[in-house]
Amino acid sequence: MANVNTMPIADQVFQLIDSVFSESQLPQIGDDRRPKKNPLNANFQKQEFKALWDRINRKAAYSVDFDSDELVRKAIAELDAHLRVTPLQYTIQRGEQADQATFDGIKNGEAFVLKATETETNTHSIHSAVKYDLIGKLAEGTQLTRRTVADILRGMSVAVFARFKTNPESFIAEATRLINEQKATVLIEHLAYDPVEDKYDLDIFTAGQTKQDFSKAGDKLKRHIYDYVLTDSNVERTFVKELDTCSEVVVYAKLPRGFLIPTPVGDYNPDWAITFKDGAVKHVYFVAETKGSMSSMVLNEIEKTKIKCARKFFDGINKKCAPENVRYDVVNSFGKLMELVK
Repeated sequence: MANVNTMPIADQVFQLIDSVFSESQLPQIGDDRRPKKNPLNANFQKQEFKALWDRINRKAAYSVDFDSDELVRKAIAELDAHLRVTPLQYTIQRGEQADQATFDGIKNGEAFVLKATETETNTHSIHSAVKYDLIGKLAEGTQLTRRTVADILRGMSVAVFARFKTNPESFIAEATRLINEQKATVLIEHLAYDPVEDKYDLDIFTAGQTKQDFSKAGDKLKRHIYDYVLTDSNVERTFVKELDTCSEVVVYAKLPRGFLIPTPVGDYNPDWAITFKDGAVKHVYFVAETKGSMSSMVLNEIEKTKIKCARKFFDGINKKCAPENVRYDVVNSFGKLMELVK
């Protein structure tokens, strides 16, 4: 084969190669060790999300109007009916020294051989030098005045109040719990929300995003206002998967931690805000709280009280601000959600 000198046409060959080369055809090389970025996406700009946000984006102040006499009456009845005090128990163990006592045996607690164990229950009054400020402890645990606590204790039956001597610590703990339950009930009955002009700024959707690690957030989402979402439990992970693939859902959002509803037992942050297709369901706008169990026995008193307050909050918003009602409820699955919106 004859040698061909290509130097005279080299420039033209390189120009031809450059004209057909495209970086877009090369595979993207990423660093999976770096956290994913999670910007707000096009769903955030949808009119359906703006309509939902306009309906829930209203701050409110609450008021509670009740007299302490009602709480005192209910607390006395509850304590007399349900206050149970665990008697003090003590354990007696008998043993014998091992045949050979060694340094290592003593160090490891093997110098004595256990022969018998007995558990005794003290059902009599305790005669102890320990002094308890019963009124002070209950006032601290219930956030009530000492006078109100004294009125409750004074109204209790003598037999129930006498259980304090059996086990003071148990008496204080149980009485605090029962009084707080009645306090929460009275608060809910007399709680009212009044929407104010102040609203949440949109920056609550971007605040704190850069500090979160989304590297294990799962697949990219289609209907959420962010590309990814962090979930707190298996219930939430399954809920998101079904929510994101449902054709009746237009857009949804995991409400940021800055979105708070004030309650007498602390601020409450609902989980999800969802817009469904108009005409596909009865309740187009929905705010959901996801819990692993719907049983009120599983939820603690603070959780139950906050949920009850949230119902009143959205009732107040619907009556005064929202042209179309926003439904709020607690669900344990996507299937339960669809039962409520249909």
